[in-house]
Amino acid sequence: MKKYLSLLAIVIVFISCKTENEEVVKATTDLSVKEYHNPESHNDQFTGGIKMIPITTPKGEFKVWTKRIGHNPKMKVLLLHGGPGVTHEIYESFEGYLPQEGIEFYYYDQLGSYYSDQPKDLSLWDLDRFVEEVEQVRVALGLNKDNFYLFGQSWGGILGAQYALKYQDHLKGLIISNMVMSIPEYQKYSDEVLAPQLPPDVLKEILEYEAKEDYGNERYLSLITEHYYPKHVLRMKPSEWPNSVNRTFQHVNPDVYVTMQGPSEFGIKGDATLKNWDIMDRLKEIKVPTLSIGAQYDTMNPKHMEWISTEVQNGRYLHCPNGSHLSQYDDQEHFFPGLIKFIKDVDKGEAL
Repeated sequence: MKKYLSLLAIVIVFISCKTENEEVVKATTDLSVKEYHNPESHNDQFTGGIKMIPITTPKGEFKVWTKRIGHNPKMKVLLLHGGPGVTHEIYESFEGYLPQEGIEFYYYDQLGSYYSDQPKDLSLWDLDRFVEEVEQVRVALGLNKDNFYLFGQSWGGILGAQYALKYQDHLKGLIISNMVMSIPEYQKYSDEVLAPQLPPDVLKEILEYEAKEDYGNERYLSLITEHYYPKHVLRMKPSEWPNSVNRTFQHVNPDVYVTMQGPSEFGIKGDATLKNWDIMDRLKEIKVPTLSIGAQYDTMNPKHMEWISTEVQNGRYLHCPNGSHLSQYDDQEHFFPGLIKFIKDVDKGEAL
């Protein structure tokens, strides 16, 4: 009887997988697998899609790392990682979803991040300079208004929105993921909504360390890792975090992170250059099709992220009911279908 049940389970799984695969095939573009991996229109086959792109800055020329996955002249997504100072590794889950939908995408380590040059001049860690860097990357990769989708998550969402305010004529679509458009609003949500959800004794101890600015204390970090991260950053036990996420955190550049984000893991504080960033009153200037992604358990207020979609001229909201700040891992069921649908709807010219 046990053998029969096991065989039946295998058959059910096989049928289920077959059905899912058929649905994937139906969902893909008219590109064949061969066409999607066609290297003829690219000059990066020798390096497996990797390009080191020269970037001109006020402090000289440096190089940033990018890597292309796939080939589709109509749908190309440039991924802006968070941090600041994190890496492209946080997006490795995208490889499980976008290629089978025929969507070309680019990993990209911003200047200062792991695979790119890491100059020591702190004046380079400036939002406006990063905007100009993204524009130089766009030009080098040959992205334009007919195919260019810009995806930014967390700090990448700040960078993506700021880029759109200046260069949206080069965009086909914008995706702002897990980021509000005001750091003061983010801090308020952290202080008034998320902090009270912690056990009172844990919150008290965290705030004591923050008052002393003892951010490197192992006890402080362990409290954040044990009580805050698994609820609002990635809803998994830290011991079960994917290898790509662990590598991302191992490779953070603290100079970039602390300069722009500050030393606290509980908001943006101190002399962080992003502390007063707020473009809420400018969102109405963004006319390019825009997807805002929010999550129920995020460090950011999901209601604010829904509001973003109503404030831009042509917006859509994607809610991840089971997700947190890294919804591409803890709510893939909603994150990827919604992201893919947006890209394809914009490509087909369908109303949001």
